[in-house]
Amino acid sequence: VEYNIENGTDYLVLNGTTAESATITKEEKIEIIKFIGEVNNGRLPLVLGVGGNNTQAVINELEVLDLSNIDAILSVAPYYSKPTQEGFYQHFKAVSEVSTKPIILYNVPGRTAKNMLPETTLRLAKDFDNIIGVKEAGNNQQQYYQLLKSKPEGFLVISGDDDLALGTVLAGGAGVISVIGQGFPRDFSTMIRLGLEGKNREAYEIHYKLMDIIELIFEENNPAGIKSVLKKLDITGNDVRLPLVQATESLQNRINNFVDNLYFEYNR
Repeated sequence: VEYNIENGTDYLVLNGTTAESATITKEEKIEIIKFIGEVNNGRLPLVLGVGGNNTQAVINELEVLDLSNIDAILSVAPYYSKPTQEGFYQHFKAVSEVSTKPIILYNVPGRTAKNMLPETTLRLAKDFDNIIGVKEAGNNQQQYYQLLKSKPEGFLVISGDDDLALGTVLAGGAGVISVIGQGFPRDFSTMIRLGLEGKNREAYEIHYKLMDIIELIFEENNPAGIKSVLKKLDITGNDVRLPLVQATESLQNRINNFVDNLYFEYNR
């Protein structure tokens, strides 16, 4: 938390994909909210992941969690059940009607097995005032463009793809919820801010320097890769919970080599 605050992160996301939310217990989630809320102490906005493929369970969780320190909810599109587009709409309609916090939709078809189409996202954006944005993580630049072209004013299109983040911002996106940004928050945040300011050349200089590590951390899926980065930076360990496993020795060595040769200054 301190590392991200000190290095320019704009807000913190709790209980997202990289946090292995699928294997976190209810008790652990409560502890995470409490601990990070205390450490953060109001310095940065907090976004909490609350989602699932059981609509009623998501509603129940929103009703019982202490959200007093939370600024917004990040809610993933239902997975495994493979709902229709109308099913996506009705799910988020039900979530919207009970949420006391603004909602950021989270479309990640590579994990959910079903793509929430731009038409559905935009329909939700127009119908519910507390649905304020979408984290789009389909690795589909055309889908970003469709959202950006037709979104209501003020609706946030947030990149969930580190490799497409800068291009999305330059096309009108609001920013990124990043994986690699946890390892290199200063540089990734600087890149995004430069993009928002239209300073393309300076932004792409950072993008190109981070391209290889972005590819590496997803080679054996997230979060094994980024946890290897964080271990090398001596921030945390690289343990993950089954069914995930640690990065292979080969990948860890290549990540270590990148970090060793990276010439950004992290004041560590």
